[in-house]
Amino acid sequence: MARSSRRFVCQSCGTPYFKWQGFCAACGSDNSIVEERAVSGGRGGRNKATPIAFTTLDSKSETVARLRSGIGELDRVLGEGLVPGSVVLVGGDPGIGKSTLLLQAAARWAAGGIPTAYISGEEATAQIGMRAARLGLDAPQLRIAAATEVGEILAGLNEEPRPRIAIIDSIQTMFSDGLDSAPGTVAQVRASAHAFVEHAKRNECSIVLVGHVTKDGQIAGPRVVEHMVDAVLYFEGDRGHQFRILRGVKNRFGPTDEIGVFEMTDKGLMEVSNPSSLFLGEREGEASGGAVFAGIEGSRPLLVEIQALAAPSQQATPRRAVVGWDSGRLAMIIAVLETRCGLAVGANEIYLNVAGGLRIGEPAADLAVAAALMSSLSDLPVPAGTVIFGEIGLSGEVRPVGQTDARIREARKLGFNRVVLPAGGRYTKTDMDIVEIDHLRDLLAWFATRGADNLLERG
Repeated sequence: MARSSRRFVCQSCGTPYFKWQGFCAACGSDNSIVEERAVSGGRGGRNKATPIAFTTLDSKSETVARLRSGIGELDRVLGEGLVPGSVVLVGGDPGIGKSTLLLQAAARWAAGGIPTAYISGEEATAQIGMRAARLGLDAPQLRIAAATEVGEILAGLNEEPRPRIAIIDSIQTMFSDGLDSAPGTVAQVRASAHAFVEHAKRNECSIVLVGHVTKDGQIAGPRVVEHMVDAVLYFEGDRGHQFRILRGVKNRFGPTDEIGVFEMTDKGLMEVSNPSSLFLGEREGEASGGAVFAGIEGSRPLLVEIQALAAPSQQATPRRAVVGWDSGRLAMIIAVLETRCGLAVGANEIYLNVAGGLRIGEPAADLAVAAALMSSLSDLPVPAGTVIFGEIGLSGEVRPVGQTDARIREARKLGFNRVVLPAGGRYTKTDMDIVEIDHLRDLLAWFATRGADNLLERG
C-alpha cells in the first residue's frame, strides 16, 4: 500500500534531514531547508522485471548523424551538433540570453526540417511569438507550448509527429503530480529531470533543459541533475558588455572546455567567428599596464588583453581586485615578483582585469599578468604587436605550455610580429620576432633594455 513520507531537504545542496532546522550543516545555507512529501509504494505485487538485453563492443553500430543548428558557435560547443537521444543542460544568469539563443536554435532546427518543440514554463505562447517576431525568426514549423506539468509535456511529446528535439525552459518551473512539493524544490527538479532523461533515451529525442543559477554561479537544484545529463553548458558574460561566452563544462559526445562566442544585438545573439579580433578591437594604442595574452580555450586559440594597475596604497592591507582571473594565482605571482625579482609590489593596490568579460583559467596567462604588472609599475607600455604567454613557477622559472604553434599562428593572423614565450618550448620556426624567457628576471631585464629605470630602482 502506498504511504506518504515526509522529510526536510536543503534546497541548495539536497541534503535530507529528519526535522527542520534553520541552517544546513552541509553547505551552510540559511533558511534553505524545506519540508517535502513524496508518495512511495512497496515492491509487493509488481510483475517480475524483464531481463535486460546485452550486446558487445564488436557489434556493428550505425554512425549517428548529429543534428546541426546552423549556428556555428553553438554547434562547436555541442561537438558539431546534438546527438539524437542526448540531454543538454544550459545554465546562466537571468537575462544573459539563454532563452534567446535556444529560441533562435529551435527556429533553425525547425526550418531545416527537424521536428522541434519549444516548451516554456515561464512565458505564454503569445509572448514567445512576440519575442520570435522581434528577433526576426521565420519558422512556422516550430511547435511552441506553455506548460509546467511533466506528465502533460511527455504526453504531448509522444503525439505524432513526435519532435526529435525538445527545449524545456526551464527545469525549475516543472513539477510532477507524484510529489507533494512546490516547483523548483530539489525533489521536483530531480524527478522532472529524470523523467525527461528517460524519455530522451527511449525515444531518441534530444532534449535541452534550461537551468537557473544560484548567486554563486552554480545551476540551482541538486548536483545529481548535472550527472544525469550528457552535456552541461554555462552562459557567461557581463551585462555591461555585448559579448556572451557559451562554455561546455561537460560533454559525453564532444570536447569539454570548448567555448562559443556571441555578440548581443537588437536581433538576438550573433555568432562571432573571429573572437580574438573582437576582444582586441577596443584597445587604445600603447598604454602602460596592458599585455596581450595568447591563450587556448577548448580547441581554439584566443587573444585577449590583460590589464593591470598598480597604485600606491594608504592602507595597512593594500587592496587586490581581480576580474576574469584567479585571485589566488595573482597573489602567487606578486609573491614571486617580490621574492625572486626583488620588486616592491606588495605595498601597492593591485587591480587586474581581463578585457571583454572573458574568464581565463589557464596557467599560461601567468607571464602576461607579470608583464602587465611590470608595465604598470614602470609606466612603460608593452611594445605594440607583442603577445605573451607562459607559466610561472614558485622559484621564478618560466615553464613551456602546450599548443605553442597554434598560439603563434593566431597572433600572426591578427598582425602581431613579436612573441614573448618560455625558453625550451617546441615551436615551428617563424618570421616573427621570438623573445625567449627562462626566468622572470629575464622579463625584467627585457623591460630594462627599453628604459624602465624606475622599475629597476624599485627592486
